[in-house]
Amino acid sequence: MSRAVVIGVGNEYRHDDGVGLAVLAELDANPIPGVVTVLCDGEPAALLEAWTGAELAVVVDAVLCEPSTPGRIWRSTVDGLPSSRGTASSHALGIPDAVRLGAALGRVPDELVVYAIEAAELDLGVGLTPAVQAAVPEVVRAIRGEFGC
Repeated sequence: MSRAVVIGVGNEYRHDDGVGLAVLAELDANPIPGVVTVLCDGEPAALLEAWTGAELAVVVDAVLCEPSTPGRIWRSTVDGLPSSRGTASSHALGIPDAVRLGAALGRVPDELVVYAIEAAELDLGVGLTPAVQAAVPEVVRAIRGEFGC
């Protein structure tokens, strides 16, 4: 079976930045056969480690947009990753940075899908805002669909 991974990026102590962890928790409660889940803080080196050797990598992360619609879900492939204009990762460096680094090092998965959920609040504190929490089941369904489940 091909190696597949779902990477949840974020920090549960920064409100909506924990959406990747919430998605992983749902997936771990009812695992997808042959798919590994990995928690990542979003640093490019950690992303490279998590997806190296994967035929399919799915990354879930919070994103800041201007203007923002909290809870809105964006699906992108490596070719369709947004530029930094109008959107930004909730981390110092984002997924596009990791992809560029991975390409230079020959460490990009065969297929990369990114689910970015627009955040409302990234201040210190626990718990997702209602709009972002409501997006979690939809993202989980979409990820299961990526794997034919």
